[in-house]
Amino acid sequence: MGTHAAQRNRRPTLFAALGATLLAALFGIPRADGARHSADACRTVGPSMPRGDCGPFWQVLAEDFDGDRVPLGSFSDCDHHTDTSAAYCGGLSGSYRDNWWAYPTGWRDTANDRARGVVGVYHPEDTVSVGPAENGDGRLRIRMWRPDDGGPVHAAAVVPRAVMQMKYGKYSARIKVTRLAPGYKSAWLHYGGGCEMDHPEGEWTGSLSAFHHPCGGGRQGSFHGGDDWTEWHTVSTEWTPGRVRFFVDGRQVGHDTRNVPDRPLSWVLQNESALEGPTAEPGSSAQLEVTWVTAYAYGWK
Repeated sequence: MGTHAAQRNRRPTLFAALGATLLAALFGIPRADGARHSADACRTVGPSMPRGDCGPFWQVLAEDFDGDRVPLGSFSDCDHHTDTSAAYCGGLSGSYRDNWWAYPTGWRDTANDRARGVVGVYHPEDTVSVGPAENGDGRLRIRMWRPDDGGPVHAAAVVPRAVMQMKYGKYSARIKVTRLAPGYKSAWLHYGGGCEMDHPEGEWTGSLSAFHHPCGGGRQGSFHGGDDWTEWHTVSTEWTPGRVRFFVDGRQVGHDTRNVPDRPLSWVLQNESALEGPTAEPGSSAQLEVTWVTAYAYGWK
């Protein structure tokens, strides 16, 4: 700005406006016209799936689940080239076989490593399906359940193949728990080599949270939000060199810069038996629905 008196007298007002704009961009504060600013790279706030590149991120996956139906039983025979970008489920066909993998039947969930009375075992063949909702909107459905006679929870972890073993990126989805019961949770994550980033994570009867476990150990970054799993939310993780940021509905809910991963990791949409609170009752079930998933590679522009 210039240095003469007229312009100097206007600086506080201008800086206040700039400050308000910056805060709105960072925290998703509503504008005067009622619309919301979004702090994430795609400026995603509403229910529509974003298409195209966003800032330093270029889109490599845009799945709205409006294509072919995928009935229960299709996510089967997934024990091929596991945990690599060549992994696939033999029971799938077409674009879903090309684009999606799931933890194979028989893999144990995280609760097996904890002192929990009820644990889970991955069973994608009887928990994962794709089909339209009543309004015609395509949905990925993850229905976890516990048998009537007890035993392990049938859990599900699905993996977008396009971003397996990818370094950095942006990862987003529109999600809602449509059937609620105690004892079920999600921990969508990137992990490996002593590094882990989780978002969203939490028991479905609680609220969405995010966590960062720095590479090599140290105090975890813990970011607890007030958002309810039973409402529609857009969740996003932006992972760039030396920094990870977590968003809910365009609002940044946490970030960390301590020992952020700098190696390729896969994005796992992991859903399993709860690690805290009540365990799943025999005969119970709970369901998460996903209306779209997008993912982006990272590159300087």
